[in-house]
Amino acid sequence: MLRFLPVFLLFPLHLCLQTINIAFWSLLIILFGLFKLVLPVAAIVKPINVLINFMLFAFGKLSVKLIKLTNKVELDYQIDGTLSKEEWYLMMPNHISWLDIVILTEFAADRIPAPKFFLKKELIWLPFVGLGAWALDMPFMRRYSSAFVAKNPHLKGKDIETTKQSCEKFKKMPTTVINFVEGSRFTPDKHRQRQSPYQYLLPPKAGGIAFTLAAMGELFTSILDVTIVYPNVKGSAMLAMLGGKLTKIVLRVKVLEIKEGTVGDYFNNESFRAAFQTWLNQVWLEKDKLICDLEDKPSES
Repeated sequence: MLRFLPVFLLFPLHLCLQTINIAFWSLLIILFGLFKLVLPVAAIVKPINVLINFMLFAFGKLSVKLIKLTNKVELDYQIDGTLSKEEWYLMMPNHISWLDIVILTEFAADRIPAPKFFLKKELIWLPFVGLGAWALDMPFMRRYSSAFVAKNPHLKGKDIETTKQSCEKFKKMPTTVINFVEGSRFTPDKHRQRQSPYQYLLPPKAGGIAFTLAAMGELFTSILDVTIVYPNVKGSAMLAMLGGKLTKIVLRVKVLEIKEGTVGDYFNNESFRAAFQTWLNQVWLEKDKLICDLEDKPSES
């Protein structure tokens, strides 16, 4: 255990170990991703996808082991429902930190198919991570403001088209599609700017997740409503983790049935759009109450 080290030694050591972990697995994943690009044959692509998904899980598990090595941390996972690695899931987590991606990947490893995150297009340039995500067939989304689309009408619906193309790839093997519905990590500044009606969440963006449900609704077994909380952390959870100050990671997973009213034409059917937004806002309201309860509950670690 390395928790005895002072912060000025522990922080750079932990950062170095996590960077090596990311770099090692990313380079392997990118290498096999290039094989897929050069030899796009189903008999080759499918086993490579299985292999690189295993590598993704290995990254998540090793990263969490490093967190445990440097933090006296309790992992508090609770699942309301049944999960399987042979099904398709749409996961809707709240988004607090870059650490969320590590935790969700580690959680998925022994429970559900490999996660595919919707990522901002700018992240393609992030060292190791960007090309690794590309090799894993994770979709990179470019979000356009209404004002920008008004000036460039030919770009209208472009982000939705990207979602559609990505969903086609996901149909080939069991997959967990992860959509951070808030569109960005929670910060107090963003909370104020967006005038969020929630205490711990940003307002959910319904369009992308509604389209994903419409594109793959017949494949998805369930929706996973996931709530992530890092109790007792003030400020950045990532910095707390690197400095050995992370004491608890809470994950609450609700397995939700995909009801008939959650699949439809969000962009052309006004009544469906209103109903879908009402449903998603209710999910977010319940999530906000849950986070409030979890934040107030004393850590048992």
